[in-house]
Amino acid sequence: MNIQIFGKSKCFDTKKAERYFKERRVKFQAVDILRYGMSRGELQSVVRAVGLEALVDWKNPDAALLKYLAYDEAKLDKLFEDPKLIKTPVVRNGRQATVGYEPDTWKTWE
Repeated sequence: MNIQIFGKSKCFDTKKAERYFKERRVKFQAVDILRYGMSRGELQSVVRAVGLEALVDWKNPDAALLKYLAYDEAKLDKLFEDPKLIKTPVVRNGRQATVGYEPDTWKTWE
């Protein structure tokens, strides 16, 4: 397994995801999404796995703007430019990905 956890330092679910993999002694790469963001390729890979709507943090007040963008490509560009609009944690394992705390899905990866 090649696990990447994209998260925010103050996100409770990100900390829970990291603890989940630590407890199972699964090595992972933690990436602060606010500091480093995601590459466009990583972002597109996650969108293919979970869908664009699942990736958006709709609790963020700035996310309302995304509803008015007509094309998915424009929404993807906005997420790439402003990673605080991405719901965390984003956990990737190759082409597989989850958004949020999803231990039931992660168990199937082991």
